[in-house]
Amino acid sequence: MAAPGPAAPETDASDAPARAGSAFDAATAARIAAAFRSNRWHGNHTAYFYTRAKLRSDPLYPGVVDALRGCDAPLLDLGCGMGLLAHALRDAGLDMPYRGVDIDARKIAHAVRAAANAGLRDVAFEAVDLSARMPAHSGSVAILDVLQFVSPQAQAAILDEAIAMLAPGARLVIRTGLDDGSPRARFTRRIDVLSRALRWMNAGPQAYPEPDALRARFDAAGLSSTFAPLHGRTPFNNWLVVAGRPVQPGNTLR
Repeated sequence: MAAPGPAAPETDASDAPARAGSAFDAATAARIAAAFRSNRWHGNHTAYFYTRAKLRSDPLYPGVVDALRGCDAPLLDLGCGMGLLAHALRDAGLDMPYRGVDIDARKIAHAVRAAANAGLRDVAFEAVDLSARMPAHSGSVAILDVLQFVSPQAQAAILDEAIAMLAPGARLVIRTGLDDGSPRARFTRRIDVLSRALRWMNAGPQAYPEPDALRARFDAAGLSSTFAPLHGRTPFNNWLVVAGRPVQPGNTLR
């Protein structure tokens, strides 16, 4: 397995922990995925098996849960897919208000049904085309596996909107591949292109963010930030990026 590139070292930033990552254990993955089972024994169980496999193999959700611990600001999940983050948060005992938006109405339908099956509270989902409008929000923002699938211009717009949404003490949590020139980066691009060709994903990769450019954008906005590898045992060049606005004296928002 190739080693990750050196372009995005960890930096002291917010107090949110970021870890290179392990996926959920088998029991946790099965418990969360159960909400995605079809309500009929003879129904389509694809969503259940997909979510169970993803939760068991991808360190994404444990890493994001860790990054959001200690922060109770409302969370907006941009490109939420089937809403797995909401389930991971609630399973870990994190109860901040959650809102997930995604352009794929079928995934939103899965998200709504699974949230109802699990009895998740203070959770909402909506089909939204982020290229047409951004939801109004103040709090924390999650952007998971989204940036590399939009143009650099769209990346800049999404990041600027997300930064403007951050309340003092809230966190911007991003999982993305980075253009750091590493073997992992080249492998990740090839797999993303193949996944699009096989129609597993709705879009192919357009541009992977450059770590120095991301860090400069956060610095210019007055945010502290950390960059940490989040590939676990996978061969992909995935990184967890956490940025935050310092809490002002007298502000009790965590």
